[in-house]
Amino acid sequence: MANTSLVLTVLGVDRPGLVESIARVVAEHGGNWIESRMAHLAGHFAGILRVEVESSKSERLAAALRALGDAGLESLVHPDVAPGAADRPPLVRLELVGQDRPGIVREISRVLAAQSVNVEELQTECVPGAESGVSLFRAQAMLRLPAGVSEASLRTALESVAADLMVDLDLESD
Repeated sequence: MANTSLVLTVLGVDRPGLVESIARVVAEHGGNWIESRMAHLAGHFAGILRVEVESSKSERLAAALRALGDAGLESLVHPDVAPGAADRPPLVRLELVGQDRPGIVREISRVLAAQSVNVEELQTECVPGAESGVSLFRAQAMLRLPAGVSEASLRTALESVAADLMVDLDLESD
């Protein structure tokens, strides 16, 4: 039997047992949990995961996952359309820190979009500064560079806005 890969997004008010309810439904349909990113944010549970299942069982699995909405867990199910690993350009890790202010994400993402860089993962947070107590903005991102864009050229583009934003950034190949 051929397998299908599905990408799921889930969202609900956080409470114990949410991950187990998803894992139970996946297992009951013969699915294999491949990868996931999940987090608690502002009292909510949010996640994205990829599962593989026999093609003949994919619709029943998707319906069972959507039925978790009755228990307060919203989910969306999409077919995986990612290219094979051999076809994927390299990843670069971006780390950024600076005094928090509106517009940091907008300006950095504008530079990335102008370079046709794909943001594969992004984690941000605001934390009190260790010495000053002033709110610091931190971001970590995994970026997929398109053909023709080097790490050096991306660094130059990002550094062109980093000074105005008053942020420090580090860019390195993963």
